[in-house]
Amino acid sequence: MSDEALMNAVRAGRTVEAAGLLDGMTDAERRSCLPALKELRKELRSAPWNAASRVAHPALHAAGAACHTGAAGAAAWIAGAGMRWSQASPGVLLHVLGDRESDWLADLTHRLAARPTTSRVPFALLSGLVGLSGCPVPTTDAYVEGWLLHVGSSWPGGGSVAQRLRKEPHLSEMISAFFESAGLTIQIAWVFGDGPGSWYNALAELAEEGTLDRKVLVDACVARLLRGGVPADQRVFVRLLSSLAPTRDEERERVADWTALACQAVPAVAWHAQSVLASLALDDELTLRQLAEMSSGVLFRTEKKLVRAQLVLLGKVLRRDPSAADVLLPVVAEAFGHEDTEMQERALKLVERHACALSASDGTSSAGTLSAGTPSASDDARGRLAELTADLSPGLRLRAQQVLGIEAAVSAGTVQEEVLPPVPERERLAAAPESVAELAEEVSAILASGGGVAAFERALDGLVRHAHRDRDALVKALGPVVARCWWRDREPSYPVVNRVFRESAQGLEVVLASLFEGVGMDTLHAAVQHGPAGGDCHHTALSRAVDARLWEAAHRLRTDPMPFLLATPTWDSGLLEPDDLVERLTEYRRLDARPGPADFAQALLRVRRDNAATVAAAAARARTLGSPEGYRLAQWLTSEGPLLPVVRRRTHGLRVLLELGELEEIQGLFAREFRPLGRPLTVFKDRSYCRHWGATDQQHWIAVVPGRRELVAARLLRDFSTAVLEDGRVGAAVLPLLAEADGTAGEALHLCVAYGLGARHPEDRLAAVDALLVLAARGQLDAGRLGADLGELVRRGTLKKSRLAESIRTAAATGAYATVWAVLRGLLPVVLADLADGAGGAAVRGLGDLLAVAADCAERSGARDDLPHLAGAAGQRGSSRVVIQARRLRTALTPEAVA
Repeated sequence: MSDEALMNAVRAGRTVEAAGLLDGMTDAERRSCLPALKELRKELRSAPWNAASRVAHPALHAAGAACHTGAAGAAAWIAGAGMRWSQASPGVLLHVLGDRESDWLADLTHRLAARPTTSRVPFALLSGLVGLSGCPVPTTDAYVEGWLLHVGSSWPGGGSVAQRLRKEPHLSEMISAFFESAGLTIQIAWVFGDGPGSWYNALAELAEEGTLDRKVLVDACVARLLRGGVPADQRVFVRLLSSLAPTRDEERERVADWTALACQAVPAVAWHAQSVLASLALDDELTLRQLAEMSSGVLFRTEKKLVRAQLVLLGKVLRRDPSAADVLLPVVAEAFGHEDTEMQERALKLVERHACALSASDGTSSAGTLSAGTPSASDDARGRLAELTADLSPGLRLRAQQVLGIEAAVSAGTVQEEVLPPVPERERLAAAPESVAELAEEVSAILASGGGVAAFERALDGLVRHAHRDRDALVKALGPVVARCWWRDREPSYPVVNRVFRESAQGLEVVLASLFEGVGMDTLHAAVQHGPAGGDCHHTALSRAVDARLWEAAHRLRTDPMPFLLATPTWDSGLLEPDDLVERLTEYRRLDARPGPADFAQALLRVRRDNAATVAAAAARARTLGSPEGYRLAQWLTSEGPLLPVVRRRTHGLRVLLELGELEEIQGLFAREFRPLGRPLTVFKDRSYCRHWGATDQQHWIAVVPGRRELVAARLLRDFSTAVLEDGRVGAAVLPLLAEADGTAGEALHLCVAYGLGARHPEDRLAAVDALLVLAARGQLDAGRLGADLGELVRRGTLKKSRLAESIRTAAATGAYATVWAVLRGLLPVVLADLADGAGGAAVRGLGDLLAVAADCAERSGARDDLPHLAGAAGQRGSSRVVIQARRLRTALTPEAVA
């Protein structure tokens, strides 16, 4: 009867009554209740989430915890995800568990504390169990996080953070555990804030009064900073260390630690460590060797703020002690290799300023240059300086050699050879897998991680071939592959499956679902007859062509299986050799098989027509077949092509987009699903919901119209412009594929690259850089057109010059200096004209970075040119980055005039 009474109380949500019943039960009686409690939990898990179903959860949570007589089972029940959002209160749980032995409670405590923080075990429960069991306090992340939130919450008695901490019985253990935790520091700023009563000031106050060991806290902060981590975490420990205000003796004891942090830590930490070392150095509490070691590491960093501050520090030390030139000037020269030429020039100026001191120490020339035949210390320094001048940009290198008296032979050959990536080579597709086992492996790989055009086409052709040969064997081999597919084991009438496949073929999945009869025939018939359900967008013409062939293959598997596919390309680019298509049509004729209209239309779009002799021979063979497809192929091969539509440039808000005219050859006798490819494309067409999210499908779109990549690029322009204007993500991985594809590299492709170079996300910009370099390597880059497009987009406010400069710098760093300069030659006159017209801060912002890259490219490529508006920018007064880099670029382009 007690079992039945307990279950009635639990179902009714009467937690107090259930707790009272549990108090009078033995362990055996409690264990006997477990099966019914577990069954109830299973029942509630599938019930609708409403007030009626939630009413039993707290009582069930408490009853299950009490009825588990093993600590492991009780911990799993209490922390289970099923009742995480509707638990019994910690007080109730402590009541029903309070009669357990202390060892059992200690075991339960540490098991719960070892759970991840996402389990959300209440801290009140954990701390209560610690009190009941008398066990050592846990130091896990879950317990420490709960403790932090507990201390940071508003207590009924109020009080500052320091006052709350003083009342904590396990303060030292918790603070030590906090320093060892991996991901809890974010709680500090969120819970305690950053004001006078913050966590940082509270710990400093407790350390000052002796409640906490000050040395332990300082050592723990430094050790945690040395361990590294994400910047947000590191800033917490920097802030705490600053609040502790280490004394000069404490700072001096940790010179090696500050040096390591200044050289390797995240910028916020490195800046703090650098300031500590700078103060020690200016107070003569660092040896020259320690300063040199620290400077060598800091000057190697990419952060300009840190490098600039270190050069300023070295300048102060050298002014105060000229005899330090032998040791410090070679270290200064290590900044000659910095990626920013402004840092290079700062370092060079420092060397120029103190070269006399280095010479004077040898008793040699007082003219500020170094001469041969000097004592060993300065001789070593001079040799190191001469060696490091090779890292300077060409313009600064010549200046350094003149100042240091180095023979001009070193400066020969400053023009660097252009370096471009290798031109991608076409690969012929292998035949479809011969065995169903091999095919199953390839299909599994495609379902798991996608695949390129070659892998996809081989697998699709293999599915069609093996379904025609032995459907049963194919189904058996693919059984384990499709076991976890979302459509598997659903009822045939389940509406979601048919709706999804009606809107999109989902790649190979529609063929597999048809093979296993997981999609309805009426759905496949409707898709073949009427195309996709749902709205229309700029991508639909391409995606519909891909899906039409898949729907057709899936439909024919159930009605009239095809022996193989006609449109399987010969090359990985999607191109199909005419002889291959003629041979396939010949085999179809022999087998008396009916070609699929979509498959044949795709084959026509893929067949090569650029070799007159091959095309003429294939056309003659096609006519002899005597079939409608043979005559259609012969007609197609002998027509002019591939053609591109008329292009019209349009602006739409801040966007620059393209409109396409009609392409008549992809009309007429083509299958209905492929005709939208030749219809006009307008930028003002109403856009409905677009389901084309990533680049997975886009690589197949290129293979729909191989040799006409402009048709694809024009339809992707809006996506790339959106990635720039709305800071979204775009499938920019398609850009290198477009650059590697065949066909004219026209206005659409160059605009896509221009947008990609200014995208928000670095990976999108990197893809655009790859596309630029591939086009250049293939001799298809119109640098003037790309530069003009970039200039127009910058002037309209579409592209940010800072992002564009980063992309351009990345491209130049590969060695493509002449290519990048050619692009900048078309861009810079536009932005410099805005500067000359007094456009204000918008014209200046980011311009210095662009000019720096341009100057570097001009110096390394040996460019000579008269760039419009450059003289005005270089002739301005001041020492801003724009003026400095404009002068440098002018010197590189017209060295004779400047001289």
